[in-house]
Amino acid sequence: MSAHRRKTRHPARRPRRQPARRRPRRIARTLLVTACALAVMAAAGAWYVYRDLAGSIGSSKALEGAEKSKYGDTNILLMGLDSRRDQNGEKLPEEVLDKLHAGSSDIGGYNANTLILLHVPGDGSRAKAFSVPRDDFVDILPQLPPGGSPGQGKDKIKKAYGPAKAKEEERLSGQGVKDRRQLEREGREAGRKAQIETVRNFLGVPIDHFAELNLAGFHHLADALGGVPVCLKKPVQDKYSGADFPAGRQTLNGQQSLAFVRQRHGLDRGDLDRTKRQQAFLAGATQKLNSAGTFTDPVKLMKLVDAAKQDVVTDEGWDLLSFVKQAKNLSGGKVAFTTLPVERFGRNHGEDINVVDDMKIKRLIAEQIGREASASAAAPSPSDAPGAPPGPAAAAPAPTASGSPAIDGGGIPCVD
Repeated sequence: MSAHRRKTRHPARRPRRQPARRRPRRIARTLLVTACALAVMAAAGAWYVYRDLAGSIGSSKALEGAEKSKYGDTNILLMGLDSRRDQNGEKLPEEVLDKLHAGSSDIGGYNANTLILLHVPGDGSRAKAFSVPRDDFVDILPQLPPGGSPGQGKDKIKKAYGPAKAKEEERLSGQGVKDRRQLEREGREAGRKAQIETVRNFLGVPIDHFAELNLAGFHHLADALGGVPVCLKKPVQDKYSGADFPAGRQTLNGQQSLAFVRQRHGLDRGDLDRTKRQQAFLAGATQKLNSAGTFTDPVKLMKLVDAAKQDVVTDEGWDLLSFVKQAKNLSGGKVAFTTLPVERFGRNHGEDINVVDDMKIKRLIAEQIGREASASAAAPSPSDAPGAPPGPAAAAPAPTASGSPAIDGGGIPCVD
């Protein structure tokens, strides 16, 4: 073999070891990249959930052009409709009605049986929620077409929605509109405007946002949260609502939650005690939102979003993602609940009504949420005796425990 083709052999080269100090750097870099990727995925997931929620939930223009609160405060009207129909006006399936213990789909109409004004101060101080009893006898101010009369007189505050809806549908039908879903949609818009305007006029404060929930919404919301914690001072049983609960703290599923918020028979003060049930449900739901990790668990959050799509309508343009984050600060007893006072009980066209003092209500609200009323903190708060109407005609003795040990609700208000 010639010399130029002879291969020169070199000793085998051993792989050089990386300095030990580089390994921690590589591990740290890997962890950092992984964390960044997870953060991007979480942000993308949150954005997807928000877009899905904002794009799919029912929206309304009922507050278009309305006056807004000052100082960064927010007033939110929560409306619960006693309707056995979905957002398109279709009857709920019979099996659903049976499960909800709600009777026929023709019962209930479009009464706003739950009305709660939630005031969230812009300075981060304690939020306040005011329950408006559904039978309060007030001026009804429906939003009518140009040239219409300014109002339809006085009636129960819950009835502002239904007549305005029916009137708008009648007007549209007279113009030749026959599409049933369009009539339902535009009729409900008129109903919302009338209900909001009536409540705003009665309370004397702006309403910045609203959320409307139908009867099945309580059921779906509770199930989406995996149950809602409540607390009862004594056991209850009511064949009308289906309520059958022991005393003490307990977690209610969807069907039980609806029975809980609807019960009025068997309660000492009927509807006034029912408003306290609604407050307790709201308190329990906000606590569950926070404690169950709903905001950080994509599966739970999506389940909640799906429930909202079915049953909730809000005003157009409301940044729900910001409010959902803010709602975490409304749990754990951080909301002061008040049921607005009733002067006495009366009758109107054969129906029971709550006689109220409009100016007294406006002053109470102004003192509780007004920035200038700093001395109001020293005044007796109506929340000390929620729903207790003054005067002999409305006075009802509060049930006592007769020496029984107090029940600890664990941050949830205990109700009758």
